[in-house]
Amino acid sequence: MDFKEKIGEIINQNVEQISKEEVLELLEIPPSYDMGDYAMPCFKMAKIFRKSPNLIAEDIVNMIGENKYFEKIENKGAYVNFFVNKELFSETVLKEVYEKENKYGATNVGKNRNVIVEFSSPNIAKPFHIGHIRSTVIGHSIYKIYDFLGFNTIAINHLGDYGTQFGKLIVAYKAWGDRKVIESNPIPELLKLYIKFHEEVEKKPELDDKAREWFLKLEGEDPEAKELWQWIRDVSLKEFNRVYEMLNIKFDSLAGESFYSDKMPRVIDIMNEKGILEDSQGARIVDLESYGMPPALVQKRDGSTLYITRDVAAALYRKETYDFYKNIYVVGSQQILHFQQWMKMVELMGFDWAKDCVHVPFGMVSLEEGTMSTRKGRVVFLEDVLNKAVDKTREIIEQKNPNLENKEEVAKQIGIGAIVFQELSNSRIKDYTFSWDKTLAFEGETGPYVQYTHARANSILKKANVDVTDDIDYSLLLNEEAVNVVRLLHDFKQVVIDAMEKYEPAIITRHIVDIAQAFNRFYHDCPILVDDENVKKARLLLVKSTRDVLKTGLSLISVEAPEKM
Repeated sequence: MDFKEKIGEIINQNVEQISKEEVLELLEIPPSYDMGDYAMPCFKMAKIFRKSPNLIAEDIVNMIGENKYFEKIENKGAYVNFFVNKELFSETVLKEVYEKENKYGATNVGKNRNVIVEFSSPNIAKPFHIGHIRSTVIGHSIYKIYDFLGFNTIAINHLGDYGTQFGKLIVAYKAWGDRKVIESNPIPELLKLYIKFHEEVEKKPELDDKAREWFLKLEGEDPEAKELWQWIRDVSLKEFNRVYEMLNIKFDSLAGESFYSDKMPRVIDIMNEKGILEDSQGARIVDLESYGMPPALVQKRDGSTLYITRDVAAALYRKETYDFYKNIYVVGSQQILHFQQWMKMVELMGFDWAKDCVHVPFGMVSLEEGTMSTRKGRVVFLEDVLNKAVDKTREIIEQKNPNLENKEEVAKQIGIGAIVFQELSNSRIKDYTFSWDKTLAFEGETGPYVQYTHARANSILKKANVDVTDDIDYSLLLNEEAVNVVRLLHDFKQVVIDAMEKYEPAIITRHIVDIAQAFNRFYHDCPILVDDENVKKARLLLVKSTRDVLKTGLSLISVEAPEKM
């Protein structure tokens, strides 16, 4: 039963001038349960009834009278406050969780429409560093949330595998590289070459010209340039895939920038047809000043294309290939202007689906000792962070539970989960400074805390060793501790919708922390494995429901839920 829907029906039956839909739009969640579970403000009805909102609220309460679905309905000032029947509420929520288990909260709001989520997108031949974790885990969570809500989600890793940096790498490799040395340790060795190039170009600026020449050769399908590029791409991907396996991430497409190299002439042709391309000192631009943006450089003087041109080509290809409902880009906030520019360009090219392209920005990561810089080699490798978290977790397990089964697997689940959970705990738009101590802390509102609560619930159910059913006496779950857990389980469905609409996994992360805290208070104050069979059965259903929802919530943010800890 949907209590909001019931309020809409009740008020519409008693107050014909207000439709059910209008009531549902007005309903609010009060800041405190002391003020009711739902509240309806009456300010907008003053014109209809030509009365003060306070009197309207009083009249509505008198018209409704007593109702079995609500313990009481009262007016406070201009508000009508509804207090749900807690027994009926608990029965409604727990029966639904029992029936749906780990699918509780899932809907078919997506109607199998295609949603593309582009995320991670590291640059080939450069370190997969801690700065990449934000796009990677935020994007993967958004992908999972949309999938959970009935969309056909497509995960794309738009690899940075094109551009002048490859000209630089080819020059550096030919001058100072050793293939066997690189293949033994690809990313660090390629990084050394990249750093050396930038050191040497300070003394020999002509190296930049050589790099541009090699990139033009690559664009022109020169066999040597293409062979070197393919080799660098392959060895880099092998390294990246180790990290993706640790994070349990798979992509439907690895089509990076290079994939669109032969699709850009068409983009230029369409822009010419629409008359939006202009010459500027030998280069080609789209003037966006009338839209409050600087001009966008589309083609350089030497005829080579740019990142923005490739993004337009990629958007066209994706629309024609996937006919997407939404095309979501999880990319750092420093790229906001870039996305505004190319999305406006797509609109000016005559494609109304430009509005379905969404940039989801996030704040940046810096190091305690300063800004990260690939050119200077000042980076923290993401793989090192994940391995260090697993090592620390393994040490804690050895101290606290040395006889735990599958210690290595659990250490990975908890250690990597701690990193991911911490990343998704705060609003994505916030900048933050990476700190080993904070990231690897296991106290407080952390992933291990929620995982431990899940494992505790699982342990209780195993210890009880009885079949949990939804055929219980729901009047035995009316104490405050139990009702607070049920309320949070009920709210989980809307929380998932909110996270989807706002592209904000942190909404789920914070909510499952709330569920874990409420459950632990219930566990502390309400003994579960008691002699009274009816009480035990009722409380076990609440334990199972909590376990299932916590597991679902953790899954939506890409964190494992160990059965034992």
